[in-house]
Amino acid sequence: MNIRFLFYISGVLLVCLAGTLLIPILFSFYFKDGAAGAFALSAIITGGTGAILLFTCKTIKDELSVREGFAVVTFTWSFFCLFGALPFVFSGAIPSLLDACFETMSGFTTTGATILDDIETIAESVLLWRSLTQWLGGMGFIVLSLAILPMLGVGGMQLFRAEVPGPTADRLKPRIQDTAKLLWGVYVLLTFMETLLLMAGGMDFFQALNHSFTTMSSGGFSTLNASVGGFDSAFIDGVITFFMFLAGVNFAMHYQALRGRPKGYFQNEEFLFYLFLLIGAISVMTAFNYGSVYGSFWESLRYSAFQATSILTTTGYVTADYETWSVLILYVLVFLMFVGGCAGSTAGGMKIARVLLLFKHAQVQLYRMIHPRAVRLVKLGDAPVNQEVMQSILGFFALYIGVFVIASFLMAASGMDVVSAGASVVATLGNVGPGIGSVGAVDTYSHIAPFGKGVLILCMLMGRLELFTVLVLFFPSTWRR
Repeated sequence: MNIRFLFYISGVLLVCLAGTLLIPILFSFYFKDGAAGAFALSAIITGGTGAILLFTCKTIKDELSVREGFAVVTFTWSFFCLFGALPFVFSGAIPSLLDACFETMSGFTTTGATILDDIETIAESVLLWRSLTQWLGGMGFIVLSLAILPMLGVGGMQLFRAEVPGPTADRLKPRIQDTAKLLWGVYVLLTFMETLLLMAGGMDFFQALNHSFTTMSSGGFSTLNASVGGFDSAFIDGVITFFMFLAGVNFAMHYQALRGRPKGYFQNEEFLFYLFLLIGAISVMTAFNYGSVYGSFWESLRYSAFQATSILTTTGYVTADYETWSVLILYVLVFLMFVGGCAGSTAGGMKIARVLLLFKHAQVQLYRMIHPRAVRLVKLGDAPVNQEVMQSILGFFALYIGVFVIASFLMAASGMDVVSAGASVVATLGNVGPGIGSVGAVDTYSHIAPFGKGVLILCMLMGRLELFTVLVLFFPSTWRR
């Protein structure tokens, strides 16, 4: 493991981060919110640190190993959490560094959990930075860097695989830079389209841009205390529901659809299972809400569809206090928190592909018990699933449940009740944001003890980088040359 090279690449990415810290300065001057100095100072510190790492750690290396790719991604995300928190601290929006790091990690990992109790008093440029962290984290800052920095082309696939969510990383072009550019191109296009539609629905440009950033990233940060529910608009709810749905789909499929092959959606088994789960959840929630919570069927459908899509795609927006809904619906929502969106999407959770293959694997095992001599393979679509991939998925599932149990014990030890402790871990490990109990739809994470916030910061990081990327660094053999 070449530590100098790891810090060198981290330095490059910190310089890139410093560049993005300059963007909110323009908004600060426009809104005259007085936060320009905080961003300028943050950019200087971040860029200066990156430059120091660049010049002091430069070394000759031809290729990144898989282990080094994992380390770079984990180090970089940790650095982003620390340096991205500086504007919150310097502007006074979040005076506590721990709380600021919590908010920033929640942003870059697109979790959407917040410690801010009154969002509407925060300076506009700070709110933009908060949303921008999610937008950058959604497609991945490192994937962006691979698109614009050829110097990271060496070993780029290791970084791509370590960061892009899902069992596999789709490579659309032979060169990884071309793949990254295509994915980011689709991402930017959909963000632009949503911004225009939200403005058509009555949002001003600032509100529309913020909500487009945090929709396409499956992030869920809003500029209103009441989240999207504060707009009280069926049109806006519909637009955001549609784009949350798109954000939960593999972006490689969007690219193929834009190239004139939309049938690919319905030829993809993972997408069909995603659609099946979502329609099923919406149907159950609409049926149980109609009459008991909402007098109108269409009103019940509107709020149920929004909330089911928001939770399944791990976006975390809310338009209603779903904790007042039936217990069955809460169970449905918790299940969706575990599942998440499709592989290759910006959504968190375990991913649809993994859950689907786990069901198929269980089905094959049951069949073999009845027919011991039968040869039956686990398939995704028409393609047999490699045994190595299946073992990786089983290992991921075991790790996911193990981390959930351990982290839940730690949260309970920090003073939370049993429901809130488990819910906070599900919501952060799955990068969902809102949970149930004291971290429910209308609550924040501000009341959690410092130790608990530290645990949840780690959960957000592990959830975004899909466990293996982070946990492999705890093995001593990872660091041996």
